[in-house]
Amino acid sequence: MNQIAESETMPVWQREPANEALDENENVLQHIRMMIKADQRAELVETLKKWDPVDVMQLLTRLRLKQARKLFQWLPSNPSIKVVAELRSEFRSTLLEEATLEQFRDILHGLDPEDAIDVLNEFPDDVAEELIARLPAIDSLEGVKNYAEESAGRVMARKFVALPETCSVGDAIAQIREESDRIRKIFTIYALDDENRLTGTVEVGKLLLNDNSALLSSIMNRDFIAVSADMDQEEVLRIARRKDMRTMPVVSSDGQLIGRVTPKQLSRIASEESAEDLLLMSGVSGEAKADDTVFKIVKGRLPWLLTGLIGASVAATVVGSFEEQLAKAAILAAFIPVTMSMAGNAGLQASAVAVQGLATGAIWSGDILFRLFKELIAALVNGAIAGTILAGLVLIVSQVVPIEAPHQLALATSLSLLCVTTLAVMVGATVPIILDKVGIDPAMAIGVFITSSNDILGVLIFFLMATTFYLG
Repeated sequence: MNQIAESETMPVWQREPANEALDENENVLQHIRMMIKADQRAELVETLKKWDPVDVMQLLTRLRLKQARKLFQWLPSNPSIKVVAELRSEFRSTLLEEATLEQFRDILHGLDPEDAIDVLNEFPDDVAEELIARLPAIDSLEGVKNYAEESAGRVMARKFVALPETCSVGDAIAQIREESDRIRKIFTIYALDDENRLTGTVEVGKLLLNDNSALLSSIMNRDFIAVSADMDQEEVLRIARRKDMRTMPVVSSDGQLIGRVTPKQLSRIASEESAEDLLLMSGVSGEAKADDTVFKIVKGRLPWLLTGLIGASVAATVVGSFEEQLAKAAILAAFIPVTMSMAGNAGLQASAVAVQGLATGAIWSGDILFRLFKELIAALVNGAIAGTILAGLVLIVSQVVPIEAPHQLALATSLSLLCVTTLAVMVGATVPIILDKVGIDPAMAIGVFITSSNDILGVLIFFLMATTFYLG
């Protein structure tokens, strides 16, 4: 087989925007596929070692899975770790087969425990659990397993700069210089008392504005916020956003500093929670992945589909109970989709805003009633406008198509939209808050539950209005 002169013919990879493949990279992909097929490991690895990890990640996601897995296994330890840090969690899980897990076990075994923990934080939770189980018993690694999944203790970094509060500014600056190689980005240093309890924080920039002889205790911020190791990562994110904090110190039950949630981890938590909420809103299990087996796909989706089926069946039963009214005025059937669509859309809009507010911490307990009042007023206005437009359309159509009692029909349909929209909005705005209060993910309110309940209520209200104002 002819060897490929990659150094002469390798095109330049162009950095691709998010979720967008560039046609200019097709030549690079074709060239690398040929090198993998020709088993040119040394030449290809030597080239990719010069690439940015983000570009290597993009390359892997563009290759066929078999080729991506083979190339990933070819990469030496250091680039492999960096590439894993850039990969989407669902793709990482696909790449990490048995042989690759063994490769990473050897890599981690050669690292200091503190460095190994930081590397493990880059992996998906299930892969990290598997790797920890394969590693020799190390106290700090074993401690990771003591924290619940999606807790601050599981995601926190163990590298930070912590000094006695009696330390001088000059000594603190010297310590930061010493730690700069070990900790790439230092935004805050932490002040401790004699028992290693966190007593204050100092921004790095503030050190430069004070005299070298000043003590940390005289310039530190004592009004700091720390989180416990067992706090849910979503709550940590809410606090960080609300207080505009770049890092969150993590303390033990007795107040000792044990770690920090870094900006990178906060960004990752936000991405994971957003993806999970999106799945729940779509009626899919929050643990669903693109590479799930058929059994997992069915297990994750079927309960939601059956819930929707039950809701649709109840709505159909409601429609069937008004068979006599439909027989008297078949035109009513034409407005059923309109009513159900308005109810579903209005409910989803209100619930989406409520879920977002809860996720970001924008909704406080003290202003819930005020927010619901605003939603009520907005729903009444929207419902009135939509109802007026529908009434106008009914009257216009009645000039072309014979419609019995068009004015009564216009009144019934417009009042229906007003009531349906208002009720759907109140349900959509209230249910997520109630679920959050009882400890259930409010994102579960969106999708099947809101749609089904509003469909049922919408159809019921429509026929009651039609019976009262049109057929009565």
